Amino acid sequence: MRRLVRGFWGPREESVEELAGRWAATLEQLTRLLPQADLPATWDMVRASGPATPVNAERPALLGALKAARAADDWSEGTGISLRLVAAGAPGWEIEVSGLAGGAPEFLLQSLVIGIRTPADVEPPGGELLAVVAENWAPDFGDLTDDEVMDALEDEAGYEVGDPSVGWAGYLSAARAGLLPDDLTVPRKEVRGGGMLLDVAPPGDTAPVVHVYERLRTAGALQPLPRPMDRATL
Repeated sequence: MRRLVRGFWGPREESVEELAGRWAATLEQLTRLLPQADLPATWDMVRASGPATPVNAERPALLGALKAARAADDWSEGTGISLRLVAAGAPGWEIEVSGLAGGAPEFLLQSLVIGIRTPADVEPPGGELLAVVAENWAPDFGDLTDDEVMDALEDEAGYEVGDPSVGWAGYLSAARAGLLPDDLTVPRKEVRGGGMLLDVAPPGDTAPVVHVYERLRTAGALQPLPRPMDRATL
């Protein structure tokens, strides 16, 4: 099965040193939370063209990879620094982490997306992984989702790609969490650094996800950032 753990935010300029710290902490937490995946110490850095390059998951190596990405011909200061790392672990496990961060685009969201492919009988700790994204990247919103959830939101609730959303779990920045309906009964907990993590539904049941999504959208908790964007979070 495949799960996506995602975080999105608006313009936030950051140095490569700051980003390297966020990346290193994220990969370290992935290894801690997914011991059965037996993730390697070295990941493959994948580019749009050319062969993959091995990159150690420690901060100095990640700093070098980010500096190289910043120096690439297609880099734009206004967009941010893109990095995509892939690791194949134990049989049936594959992890991909893609980030676009450190820039100040007015229309393109910054993001960190973790794609997790597991054996069919294994469910990854999605809520804990979403907390890792929330704590290390301070996003505006985030979710634990898959194709089934996104199809249900599109077909039943009019969701469009790029809209703030929730999935099996959801994350809302502090300002968005302040707009949660008082009578919304889904379990929730505050995340270190601010914001709220919502335990929306167990994987496999999309109806509660659609319902909570519609409630949050009506309450204003899932309103998009204004365009052109001038801040990282609502």
